[in-house]
Amino acid sequence: MSFLTAHWKYLCFANYAIDPAILEPYLPPHTELDFFEGKCYVSLVGFLFDDVKLKGIPVPFHRSFEEINLRFYVRYKDGNIWKRGTVFISEIVNKPAIAWVANTLYNEKYSVYKMHYKHDLAKEENFFSYGIHLEDHWNLMQVATSPEAKSYDPKGITAFITEHFWGYSKKSDTQTWEYEVKHPLWKSYDILDYEIVFDFERFYGEAFSDLSTREPDSIQCMDGSAISIEGKKLIKN
Repeated sequence: MSFLTAHWKYLCFANYAIDPAILEPYLPPHTELDFFEGKCYVSLVGFLFDDVKLKGIPVPFHRSFEEINLRFYVRYKDGNIWKRGTVFISEIVNKPAIAWVANTLYNEKYSVYKMHYKHDLAKEENFFSYGIHLEDHWNLMQVATSPEAKSYDPKGITAFITEHFWGYSKKSDTQTWEYEVKHPLWKSYDILDYEIVFDFERFYGEAFSDLSTREPDSIQCMDGSAISIEGKKLIKN
């Protein structure tokens, strides 16, 4: 049985090319940075978690919630096979039980804040808004898109960002947790407009401070699907 099942909906990504040296301290053992056209990326991601079940059991008052995370992209060579995955610098939710489970069992880096989510689906365009409340201010990621999602270029940046089906987290200087994230290929909405007002330094540290004033290199929004997160495996020497 899968460890966690859910639906991930309306995933919005703001992708920033970044100096690989900034990510080296976060790199789990046995993995290496994954590049697209010679560039290393971090992504600010907002999405909706829905119909959440742990080991097939619904968690009371934790069935539906928003998440905002900052992640980057790695790969791990398992025998002759390269596995492409993600590493999370930080994940933010408004549900303490979800944060406790992820931090305790998967060695992730969840924290809990007051959050905001809104969507408006219309014939002309969709609107998605994700936010974190901090010190009387809202940090916001807002995207307007085309009304219908469609297939994307299998060799483009959207494919690179979304087609990482493994998660990795550092357990120690020599050990890494690995887990599989299963879902079909998503469809992509065309981006019409966006607004990002986000204090990257406050949430993620000084190394990411310049992202607060930079335009992202790309924006994307995916429709999402049912997903499952499988049990973890320890990679060690």
